[in-house]
This record gives sequence, structure tokens and C-alpha cells, in this order.
Amino acid sequence: MRWFGPNDPVSLMDIRQAGCTGIVSALHQIPVGEIWSVEAIKERINIIEKDNKHYSELKWLVVESLPVHEDIKKGLPSREFFIENYKQSLQNLAQCGIKIVCYNFMPVLDWSRTNLNYEMPDGSKALKFVWRDFAIFDLYILKRPNAENDYESEVRESAKIKFEHMSSEEIETLKNTALLGLPGSEEAFDLNTFQSLLDNYANIGDSELRNNLYYFVKQISPFAQNLGINLCIHPDDPPRSLLGLPRVVSTEDDLTQLMQACDVPANGITFCTGSLGVRSDNDLVRMVKRFANRIHFLHLRTTKRDENLLGDTSMNFHEAAHLDGDVDMYAVVKAIIEEQNRRKVAGQVDYQIPIRPDHGLQMLDDLQEGITKRKTYPGYSAIGRLKGLAEIRGLQMAIERNLSE
Repeated sequence: MRWFGPNDPVSLMDIRQAGCTGIVSALHQIPVGEIWSVEAIKERINIIEKDNKHYSELKWLVVESLPVHEDIKKGLPSREFFIENYKQSLQNLAQCGIKIVCYNFMPVLDWSRTNLNYEMPDGSKALKFVWRDFAIFDLYILKRPNAENDYESEVRESAKIKFEHMSSEEIETLKNTALLGLPGSEEAFDLNTFQSLLDNYANIGDSELRNNLYYFVKQISPFAQNLGINLCIHPDDPPRSLLGLPRVVSTEDDLTQLMQACDVPANGITFCTGSLGVRSDNDLVRMVKRFANRIHFLHLRTTKRDENLLGDTSMNFHEAAHLDGDVDMYAVVKAIIEEQNRRKVAGQVDYQIPIRPDHGLQMLDDLQEGITKRKTYPGYSAIGRLKGLAEIRGLQMAIERNLSE
């Protein structure tokens, strides 16, 4: 499971009792672009492993994420400095025994949602993204220049009508949700300065961002390969352009181009079924099989597209329970297990691909109105992820038994 560090309300003991042995973590306290020192890495390892003598062992297995500085994404001359810092951080991680590093290349924003508390039929709560609501933020709260060109006429009209009937509290909630910062951070973007961040990408379109990404992986991947580190890029979430910013890790073709840009095993993928599964044109099972040897890390979750909302229906979705939604989790997990079996037969020592149950519904005591009133990072409540993990482990055992007979 993902653990955000000592301030995470979900404790290491919670994660241990959920049945996990591996921890996915990052040094969120270090500013993006600065070097992760050996001392800082070892400090986190010691915190994770401090109770291993008395309880079942936990180990820091995956870094998520080692962030890519915006100057690299923008292709500025200063990117060389930040690439060298990135290399040093990788070297320090390798020295400490951590060999899987997740990152993303989404400009300005990380993942985006418009509702952090969407109520499900059973009373649990989920994350949701509605294209019309994002248009409200873009057109009437941020007021981005020429934003109207990015939305269908019916979406613009519906957004206008809804905005005119929203309360000040509803507008503030939508604003804060859209401006939410990186997972693990308590900070959100400031509306007054956010437009200036977008302006930095005024001359960076799809091809420019792709070229900057390919430049980065060509510099980093061979270096990581020599260190024995596997890099794994996380797909865009949601997988489409937002706020006029290009996104270039959304489809099977995007991943194909990226793998070909630097054809070494270390240039790999964090295969997130939730992010990629939002698009109905992504065949997840086919993609697992196609990119099998480049998948170094897995996020298993699912989303449900809402066909009853205006606009691009593939961009209206909510997080669903792990075995529901639009992802055929059985077929995906079966393809993953088959790949792990192939690696094992081929003699790979590290044949198992680290998997985490990504995002969970808020339920039981993790609800805001629950007994404990424990505030967790959106998508990272303890009990919802525990439920997802239990379902996936049961599915995994059943598939493995069936394949062995």
C-alpha cells in the first residue's frame, strides 16, 4: 500500500494488518528537483522497518513518486541541472536497495477530480470527475483565456446554467478540489498564481511535450538500467488534455511511442488500470500483454464511466469498487499472473510485479461522519483500500489455483 510518511493518518501497523509486506512511499518533504540524500532515504527505511523484529516485516519496495521538475517538462536549458539531480537521487536510492521508481509527466497538475465525496448507492464515498464541472472551474472560476474553445457548446451552456445556481460554498469546494496539489501534500495551488503556471506552457503543445519526455527518458533510463533500477511512468489521470495542457501518456499508442523512444527494459510502465481504464478505447488486457516485459509496477483500481452526463462520456467517471466498474479485473489479473509465470520460468529472480490496491472508497469508520473522524488523503482511506486488497488477493489466489490445475 501507499504510505505518505509519518504524518499519514493510515499507520504502518494499519498497512501491516491489511496483509501487505511492501510499502510504496516517497520523500514528500523534499522540494521537487532537489536531491534525495542517502541519509533521508535511510531515515525513511528505518521508520518503515523499525518494528520488523516484533511484527511481520515491512519493506520499502517502490518509490512513488520521484517527481520530475517542471523545467524538464518544459524543456528549458535548466533541465540539465535537474536531470543530474534526478540521476543522483536514483543513485542514492540504488545504494539503499530500492530498485523501482514511479514518476509521471503530467504538466502542472497531477491527477484531477471535481468531487472528493461522491456518495455511492451504499453510502460509501468515492472520487468523481465530471467534464461539465471541470468546465465550470475553467470558464467561471479560473476564467482561463480562450477556455471556451476546449468545450462542446452543450457543455458550455450546461456549465453556465449550473454555475449560476451554485452557492458560494459549492463554488469554493469545486475550486479547492480542482486546485488540489500532489497526493501526500496538504497544499493546494493558489488560484491567483495558477494561471501563470499555465502560461508557461503557452508554446508547448503535444509534440513539444512528447519530445521533452523522450529527451528525459533517453537521459535517465540507460543510467537507471546500469543501477539496476526500473523506472515506471504513471499514465495521465484523467487521460486527456486539461486546461489547454497537452497530456501524452494516455493511450496504447502513447505508451508504444514512449517505449520505442528509449528501448531499454528500465524505461517501463506503472500500469494503472484506473487511469487507463477511463478511456473506452484502451483495451487493458491487450495492453498488459503487449507491454508485459515493461510493466514494473501495477495500480489495480477501476472507474465507472457515466453515460448520462453531457459531453465526452469517457471523461465523466467515478471510482468504483475494485471488482466493479468498467475494468475487467479478472482478465487483467489473469494476464498479469501469466506474465509473472513467464518471468519465473525464464529464471527472473524478481518475477513478481509489485501491486497495490489504488484508491479506495471511504466507508465505515473512515467516513468523515464516522466514529474516528480520521481525515485521510483523498482516495487513500484505510478501510476502502483494505477491501480492495482483500478482493484482489482472493481473485489472485483463485486464478493461480485454476492455472496450476
